[in-house]
Order: sequence, then C-alpha cells, then structure tokens
Amino acid sequence: MSHLNGQRLHGRAMRVTLSKHTTVQLPREGHEDQGLTKDYSNSPLHRFKKPGSKNYSNIFPPSATLHLSNIPKDRKMALIQMGSVEEAIECLIEFHNHDLGENHHLRVSFSKSTI
Repeated sequence: MSHLNGQRLHGRAMRVTLSKHTTVQLPREGHEDQGLTKDYSNSPLHRFKKPGSKNYSNIFPPSATLHLSNIPKDRKMALIQMGSVEEAIECLIEFHNHDLGENHHLRVSFSKSTI
C-alpha cells in the first residue's frame, strides 16, 4: 500500500488505503456483476501469499526499471528501463503473468537496480 499510494497511473494519482469493510460481497450465483467484482484469493498471480516466501525480499517501490523473470531463453531474467515510473506501472499491469507458451508465464516486478 505504501509503495503504490500517490503513484500515477493513466495520468492520475492512485489513492490506496485499507477498506472499512472486512469482507467483499461477491455477486450471488446467477446475478450479473458487470465484471466489477472478482475473487483473487486463490489466484496464482499472488506472489506474496506465503509468509516468509523469498518473494518478500523482492518487494521494491515502483521505479522505471522492471525486472523480468521466468523467460524461457538462455538468460532467464532481464532488466528493462521504461521512460517513467508511470509507464513501468502500466507495463507491469499489462505483462505480469503474460503467457510465453510452453507453461512459462512472464513475471514482472519493480527492480531495486538501475540500468
């Protein structure tokens, strides 16, 4: 939350806070939700679900440098320099978990390194 609050996305500053609600009411079976509510509790995209996971040591604030991993090539990782932090956030949203084929899904995170 602290890393994303105030960051720009699509030209506007994000506001990230805890909700006053303790649960999210999902649409009842058979009722249209217009795609506004989704349960991500069992999603494979959640990298920080397991307490003590090595992923916790790789949480960095948004930066213009992205770390790409799980690439099915000789070099499994890469750094890419975007034009701005906002552009990097948009790229992470668009390409994290992108299907690269052969059961490889791209992992995108913010990097502590610079290029």
